[in-house]
Amino acid sequence: MSSQGAGDPGAFVFLGCWATTCGFVRRPRFDNVWMDDIVRQAIAKWPNVPHCYGWLGLDARGQWFMRDDRAQAAGPFPQSRGSLLRHEKLVEFIQRNYERDDCGCWFFQNGPQRVYVELEAAPLVLRIAPGPQVTTHTGEAVSARGTLVDEQGRLFAVTDRGLGLVHTLDMHAAADLVDQGAWKPEPVRADDLPQRFGHVLSPAARKAGAGATAPS
Repeated sequence: MSSQGAGDPGAFVFLGCWATTCGFVRRPRFDNVWMDDIVRQAIAKWPNVPHCYGWLGLDARGQWFMRDDRAQAAGPFPQSRGSLLRHEKLVEFIQRNYERDDCGCWFFQNGPQRVYVELEAAPLVLRIAPGPQVTTHTGEAVSARGTLVDEQGRLFAVTDRGLGLVHTLDMHAAADLVDQGAWKPEPVRADDLPQRFGHVLSPAARKAGAGATAPS
């Protein structure tokens, strides 16, 4: 796959992650209406580009991390985070093309290539503004349909785009909503969230487990 400069907000970014961490794509359905047209066109032109696993992580504050071979060898995300992505245009490109597959694995659609994302806590990180207005770390406005609090005191909201973790900087705003009775958090165990809400924290581990149990 050819790549353009990362400074181009419509550029494809080659992440160097082919090798044994990859499978092959199926033609996807997309919930993300923001996805770049150039990306959709690339998928149609190159439908069988290998997937990429383990190279990108999303932490509990909505920050993206690039995880090279050394970071992956040092341990799973977020134990080994890798390098924080600071390039504004690259981050915007990733966030515009962030999506989930039918198995609940979230990925960045990098041109024709899916780059699956390792998640620290949830597929979305939520910010709360007066109103209250709830937006995801990608800038998308969502509706909170219910809230949950885990054994660590982390607050989650169920949205029309998936499960989101409330950013730590907005816990005061969330507490106001709880005090007002607008949010009524349900106690939940963190380990139960992925199965209950259908997301996969580590697509790389899921793929490795599937490979280990596949018949030879």
